[in-house]
Amino acid sequence: MNKTVLLGTLAASALLAGFASAGTLDDVKARGELICGVNTGLTGFGAPDANGNYQGFDVAVCKAVAAAVLGDPNKVKYVPTTGETRFTALASGEVDMLARNSTWTFSRDNDLKLDFVAVNYYDGQGFMVHKDLGVSSAKELDGATICIQTGTTTELNLADFFKANNIGYTPVTVADDSEAQRQYLAGACDSFTTDASGLAAVRATMPDAENHIILPEIISKEPLGPVVRHGDNNWGDVVRWSYYALVAAEEKGITQANIEEVAASTQDPEVKRILGLEGDLGAMMGLDKEWAKRAIAASGNYGEIFAATIGEGTSIGLARGLNALYTQGGLQYAPPFR
Repeated sequence: MNKTVLLGTLAASALLAGFASAGTLDDVKARGELICGVNTGLTGFGAPDANGNYQGFDVAVCKAVAAAVLGDPNKVKYVPTTGETRFTALASGEVDMLARNSTWTFSRDNDLKLDFVAVNYYDGQGFMVHKDLGVSSAKELDGATICIQTGTTTELNLADFFKANNIGYTPVTVADDSEAQRQYLAGACDSFTTDASGLAAVRATMPDAENHIILPEIISKEPLGPVVRHGDNNWGDVVRWSYYALVAAEEKGITQANIEEVAASTQDPEVKRILGLEGDLGAMMGLDKEWAKRAIAASGNYGEIFAATIGEGTSIGLARGLNALYTQGGLQYAPPFR
């Protein structure tokens, strides 16, 4: 009897696992559209342009996945989500994936039952202050009012930092970056804290950006990346490897402009596998041979996307830093395509 129950349980588990693994990829294919949860509006990372079309560093991941799965990077519906609503939107099935500067943590992985498939931006939490406040270190913010988004790791890190340094603060809670900027500029808070990349993005949109400084302290590790639901391993693989195709393309010198030339002339076995010229990696995930080629062609390789959206040549002006390739002293590194 115990053996029968055990076999029944295993069979049920296998059946559920089969449903889970087939779920989101089949849904996206049947729908003909990827539903991507993005930021409500963070310049450079995910924000609508003048025509209402979402653009940015995180948005490029959505486009890469849509290109890989559906053959068209424009077949994406963007759903704006806040720090408080993003994980509920994903867990409930309202969106197929998140690509909106979300930090990978133990509790989000295990308690919320989410899978962070990769880290597309290694970041850390910082502080921005009005220049005339006369502060040069976050440790000088004793008694300050600080604008902070609710439902974020930022909120917890802030409490830890001030407690560890035996100083106090008054939080001014906000729903998103736009509200934080409004409150900060209106003088409702002395400082605004979030990921350092977010601070740079917000400052870039200010009319008097030179009057605001980002303090030197980085008080946390914030590995940011695309997120999917637990239990749908096949879909997680699709999103993960669509992202890593962008990193591998930079490693191999494949760009949006030269991809056809590389495909016609390469003798590199791994490049041939990535571009679908040899082997059939796509079939292992339920995709065709050219899935990665399309993902790369959508917005370019990882370095091209970084440079075009948030890099030193943009108003945001972020250096590659930890997000350089591993061959250049950074942490970005694609597992082997074989």
